[in-house]
Amino acid sequence: MLKRPKCAGAAAALLLAMLAGCATPPPVAAPPFPPVPPLREEAMPKPPVSEQALVWQPGHWDWNGHDYDWIAGKWVLRDGHSTMWMEGYWKRDAGAWVWVPGHWS
Repeated sequence: MLKRPKCAGAAAALLLAMLAGCATPPPVAAPPFPPVPPLREEAMPKPPVSEQALVWQPGHWDWNGHDYDWIAGKWVLRDGHSTMWMEGYWKRDAGAWVWVPGHWS
């Protein structure tokens, strides 16, 4: 017959307590804001004549604190920008919903 060490019960209780902290948190409710409107169609004009490299920044919706504002597309300097434009989105940050505006990533 195998003998259990006296601390086995305490170790099991400690393990269960630690695993209880690993439970998946409940899903977070969506922000109480209207959904982002669909993108507007806009024609991309020819780039202006420039000695510097330019990249097209497409139009996008931006949250102003009360509603969405349309920011028209424009040509911007390539310096400091990647080639990937990320649309604005909502994210959960420290228990609050925060609007992350469209940006270069």
